[in-house]
Amino acid sequence: MKQKPHKSGPSAKPAPTAREERLKAALKTNIARRKAQARARAEDCTDGNDKTT
Repeated sequence: MKQKPHKSGPSAKPAPTAREERLKAALKTNIARRKAQARARAEDCTDGNDKTT
Protein backbone atom coordinates (compact mmCIF):
# COMPACT_ATOMS: atom_id res chain seq x y z
CA MET A 1 0.00 0.00 0.00
CA LYS A 2 1.38 3.38 -1.04
CA GLN A 3 1.16 6.37 1.22
CA LYS A 4 0.16 9.76 -0.11
CA PRO A 5 2.81 12.44 0.19
CA HIS A 6 2.27 14.68 3.16
CA LYS A 7 1.61 18.32 2.31
CA SER A 8 3.64 20.93 4.06
CA GLY A 9 2.68 24.55 4.66
CA PRO A 10 -0.66 26.16 5.33
CA SER A 11 -3.74 24.47 3.94
CA ALA A 12 -5.73 27.71 3.74
CA LYS A 13 -7.43 28.65 0.49
CA PRO A 14 -5.87 31.46 -1.55
CA ALA A 15 -7.33 34.94 -1.14
CA PRO A 16 -10.44 35.54 -3.27
CA THR A 17 -10.00 37.60 -6.41
CA ALA A 18 -11.78 40.88 -7.08
CA ARG A 19 -14.18 39.06 -9.44
CA GLU A 20 -15.10 36.55 -6.75
CA GLU A 21 -15.70 39.38 -4.29
CA ARG A 22 -18.02 41.16 -6.78
CA LEU A 23 -19.94 37.96 -7.48
CA LYS A 24 -20.31 37.25 -3.78
CA ALA A 25 -21.65 40.76 -3.14
CA ALA A 26 -24.05 40.54 -6.09
CA LEU A 27 -25.36 37.18 -4.92
CA LYS A 28 -25.91 38.51 -1.41
CA THR A 29 -27.93 41.50 -2.65
CA ASN A 30 -29.91 39.30 -5.05
CA ILE A 31 -30.87 36.90 -2.27
CA ALA A 32 -31.88 39.80 -0.01
CA ARG A 33 -34.06 41.27 -2.77
CA ARG A 34 -35.74 37.93 -3.45
CA LYS A 35 -36.47 37.40 0.26
CA ALA A 36 -38.03 40.87 0.46
CA GLN A 37 -40.20 40.10 -2.58
CA ALA A 38 -41.30 36.79 -1.06
CA ARG A 39 -42.21 38.51 2.22
CA ALA A 40 -44.22 41.15 0.34
CA ARG A 41 -46.08 38.51 -1.64
CA ALA A 42 -46.86 36.52 1.50
CA GLU A 43 -48.19 39.65 3.19
CA ASP A 44 -50.35 40.49 0.15
CA CYS A 45 -51.87 37.01 0.21
CA THR A 46 -52.80 37.22 3.87
CA ASP A 47 -54.26 40.73 3.47
CA GLY A 48 -56.39 39.63 0.50
CA ASN A 49 -58.13 36.90 2.50
CA ASP A 50 -59.56 39.33 5.07
CA LYS A 51 -61.76 41.25 2.61
CA THR A 52 -65.51 40.77 2.83
CA THR A 53 -67.75 41.78 -0.07
